[in-house]
Amino acid sequence: MEFRDRGIPRCGYAAAVPTPDAHIPVLHERVLDPLAPQPGETAIDCTAGLGGHAAAIAQRVGLEGRVIINDLDASNLERASDRVASEAPGVPIVPWQGNFAETPRKAREAGITAHVVLADLGFASPHVDDPDRGFSFKRDGPLDMRYDRTRGESAADLVNRLPEPELAEIIRRFGEDRNANRIAAKIAREREASPMTSTMALARVVHAAVGGPNPRERIDPATRTFQALRIAVNDELGSLSALLESVTRAAAQIATGAGVWLAPGARVGIISFHSLEDRLVKQAFASVKQRRLGTVLTPSPITGDDTEVQQNPRARSAKLRVVRLGGTTPAGQR
Repeated sequence: MEFRDRGIPRCGYAAAVPTPDAHIPVLHERVLDPLAPQPGETAIDCTAGLGGHAAAIAQRVGLEGRVIINDLDASNLERASDRVASEAPGVPIVPWQGNFAETPRKAREAGITAHVVLADLGFASPHVDDPDRGFSFKRDGPLDMRYDRTRGESAADLVNRLPEPELAEIIRRFGEDRNANRIAAKIAREREASPMTSTMALARVVHAAVGGPNPRERIDPATRTFQALRIAVNDELGSLSALLESVTRAAAQIATGAGVWLAPGARVGIISFHSLEDRLVKQAFASVKQRRLGTVLTPSPITGDDTEVQQNPRARSAKLRVVRLGGTTPAGQR
């Protein structure tokens, strides 16, 4: 069963159609039906990015609702706030800066109970488009990859500091690259001559180690190494696991009638972009279902259709899974 937009009332706002120059997030419309934001509800966008999802949700919850937007990147948070205010004027906005794993704690401390929670685990376009952020090797830039550049180690720090076996394990585990040992060995040799500090320098080393890029391959062989380092630098899987644990605990507390940061009937949706993330989400939601603490609303993940993939290639790997915690079925899903 696949959810589709059934024209749920948008509290007097026009449909959430971004302006032509606005960033369109993946699965922009498809998140709305299973999450079913209702007038007057509280929604948390754990990874606001440029605010596309949050703006669409804000139009649904309306003036009596509120939207909490969280992002680790301060510049993204500001842009997201502006977009929500522009596309859903008057809807209360609460901005939080920080790791999305911290949102449950912040909600509890603020006395906020959410009905809708969304986490889009993809990185925002400015990150990959700006060579100074170091997420991409399309153009040369510093090897950074931190979402929050005010804290933590950069990718260059890891590449030049970690022992070869640890570097290989990161590339193997987070990049799922069978050539991890060869790549780590080549990096270790090259950094002895000169520290690796730029994106193009790292990409050239990976290409030299595995023989690429190959025009017949769909992705550049350096992509997996960059993915692995990005995940390690930002502890992405650790943060996801922490969020999922908070959701599972909340589901158990709802079953006992205890007040928690999630309301009975809350819908939690997570958009993942690779198998490591999707596996964690699938297992956590299956556990909620198995313990009879909630209902998985997406037996199969929701993915982008051909039209969206053509317009936004990032949608090709996006998978949305949604779980409803206890409670009754919200309007619009009967």
